[in-house]
Amino acid sequence: MSTPEVDLEPPGCEVLVVGCGNLLRGDDGVGPILVRHLWERGVPDGARLVDGGTAGMDVAFQMRGAGRVVIVDASATGAEPGTLYRVPGAELETLPPLSGLHTHSFRWDHAIAFARWALAEACPDDITVFLVEAASVEMGADLTEPVVAGMEQVIALIERDYLAPLRPSAPDEPTVEFTDDGYLRLGADLAGQRFPSSAAVAMVREGQLWLLPLRGPQSGGLLLKQRNLAGDRSTLIREVLSDEVPVGVRRAVWDPDQGALRVSLEPEP
Repeated sequence: MSTPEVDLEPPGCEVLVVGCGNLLRGDDGVGPILVRHLWERGVPDGARLVDGGTAGMDVAFQMRGAGRVVIVDASATGAEPGTLYRVPGAELETLPPLSGLHTHSFRWDHAIAFARWALAEACPDDITVFLVEAASVEMGADLTEPVVAGMEQVIALIERDYLAPLRPSAPDEPTVEFTDDGYLRLGADLAGQRFPSSAAVAMVREGQLWLLPLRGPQSGGLLLKQRNLAGDRSTLIREVLSDEVPVGVRRAVWDPDQGALRVSLEPEP
């Protein structure tokens, strides 16, 4: 009886985001912490997030099969804490030698150099590095305020340039469905675009149901649970509406100023 082959290579993806650094050393943990924040906001199909920690060699192998790679790490150049550096792939042609390295000195630049050596033609061409200038790398410290601010800027850039293009487009005229058992149902495209973390807070205002996205389940609120293989979502809304559920399909409007999906509860003509 032959032994089945096992594929140990990481699955390919369109976008790979890797956060490097040591979570135990203050601002040096900005990369892994950023990855956690992105995870809470919702990961679209085609993207993969990796907590690279300080395992640079593992990061190199994670790149196999990725279309675009983003690496986030802390820097220590002496600049103002929180300063951002964006290093495009075109500037990564000359990388440090790998000889004489050990695991504690292995950083993002060594990971890329190692990936080019180990993966050869399978190493992605599109690699961008974001560096956030650290203020403190004391053992057990939290991220400092300037680094948190810098991290939020990097999150916004990654969402805009790398993750948003992978998210489904919201329908031009979105609709939702209220069911007779008290649930609110959203189609996969609407949920994926407006509620990527599958968490929301609901409230009734001015005769409308407002549904506002949250960053993730840890924020509390309602969970939009997947109800079928198509990716449609549903959440129990009966209590929010005091058991007065307007059963049926209703038109919805996305309010960009309030960041909310608004659904009229008034009888439709």
